[in-house]
Order: sequence, then structure tokens, then C-alpha cells
Amino acid sequence: MIDWGAFVVVAGASLLSSTLVVSLYSLGLRLLTSAGRALVVDPASFTGAITVLTPKRAAKEAKRRRKSATANPLTVFQKRLALVGAYACFVVCVAAVLYGVYLIVPALHR
Repeated sequence: MIDWGAFVVVAGASLLSSTLVVSLYSLGLRLLTSAGRALVVDPASFTGAITVLTPKRAAKEAKRRRKSATANPLTVFQKRLALVGAYACFVVCVAAVLYGVYLIVPALHR
């Protein structure tokens, strides 16, 4: 017989934890970008990219990033605080994933 109460608890916990991890990762990316650390991947090194930037387009994007970095209204302290917050979000995400692996793998409990 299925214990529906336990099933609902597991479903709720998995939904809540996955929402938390995705939200924290998104917040970490947002804080990382606010700190002035734009995530850029060179199209030549990332061959699985859906769109490939031409050299002209890449130069235009680099110019746009430089312009937006100089227009950042945050102070140096606020940028550093955003960077620390971003890394904290990433650490919590990694900890949550590792804890989930610990719960799933029975050999780690012994």
C-alpha cells in the first residue's frame, strides 16, 4: 500500500529544495553581474553555443560591457558586498546539492 502522506511530504520537500537551489543560483548570478563580473564565454572555446558571435559582434559586446561597467552606480564597497553575496549563494547551492547526494547515497551514512 502507498503511504500518500509520505509521498506528499517527499514531493513537497523536493519541490521546495529545487526551487530554493535554483533561486539562490539565480540570485548569485545577478549579484555577480552587479559586482561587475560579467560572465563571458569566448565562442571559439565554447563550441556547443547556439549562436556564434562574429568578431565584429564580439567587439561590439565587449564595448557594451566596458560601457556598462563604467556606468555602474554601485560604490566599491557595494560591489565587493555583492561579490561576497554571490559567492555565498553559490556556496549554499553547492552545500544543498552535496547534502542531497549524502541523503540519497546510503553508503555515505555508515
